[in-house]
Amino acid sequence: MFAVRSLMSSRETAAMLALTARRVLPWNRIAGEVEERGGALALLEQLDREAQTRLFDVDDQQLTLDELEDLVHAYEAEGIGLVTVLDDAYPVNLRTVHDRPPLLFVRGALAEDDQRSVAVVGTRSASDRGLRQARSVACDLAAAGYVVVSGLAAGIDTAAHTATLEAGGRTVTVIGTGLRVAFPAENAPLQERLGREAAVLSQFWPAQGPRKWTFPQRNAVMSGFARATVVVEASRTSGARMQARLALEHGRPVFLLRSLLEHDWAQAYERRPGVYVVEEGAEVVDHLERLYAEQLTLAP
Repeated sequence: MFAVRSLMSSRETAAMLALTARRVLPWNRIAGEVEERGGALALLEQLDREAQTRLFDVDDQQLTLDELEDLVHAYEAEGIGLVTVLDDAYPVNLRTVHDRPPLLFVRGALAEDDQRSVAVVGTRSASDRGLRQARSVACDLAAAGYVVVSGLAAGIDTAAHTATLEAGGRTVTVIGTGLRVAFPAENAPLQERLGREAAVLSQFWPAQGPRKWTFPQRNAVMSGFARATVVVEASRTSGARMQARLALEHGRPVFLLRSLLEHDWAQAYERRPGVYVVEEGAEVVDHLERLYAEQLTLAP
């Protein structure tokens, strides 16, 4: 397990918080600029000169960099770790995608095996068939040593998380709120358990509530964190469909359960490179073992 504590100095971590609070650059631009400079303070100083201010808006307060550094320590005392793109503990898969966030807030512990993650996603309004399928896929993945990732939403996500726990596997959640918020509220006990036994990840400040814009951003991070995405049950407007698109943009395989082909969008996706139609989780495992074995064979 990786200790969820930034290897950067608390001052550098505070500077990363300041950069996200300043909101003058998209998050992926911040990540790239910081990586290029090897630190956040240099970029912050440049932006401070341009903005001619050294105050940062956080939760309706204007904080100095010193106060943000105190906030880093307060988060750690609360059990909230911060991992930045400059830390070794930053998730390996996520580091490779263009829309990676510059930092993650984490409850729990990241693990090296998290790079063997597969996202299992689907609709909140799941059918009984969809819930059974989600549980079956999650159990197959856990039995093969994969980490099951999902978004802690009602329906398919909850079924995937709980089935993995019951099977004795590791399951990580990427949520669409801050870590102090549980959405839906009835999943608060499950979120707390995942924070104790595995990891709960968010790119949002801890007090951030659910918004329409937070969930698409969550889906991008979940897709980047995982090695592949399995869509169990999803309508045309579902965030799971969006995650399938994002996963393909990230160069990650997408697996659609055959029952999804009753939807026009799934029929269209079936014809796209990198999309596989499967009946069960064991087929996902077989495809992944073959795909990654081929990549290793082709590597120089």
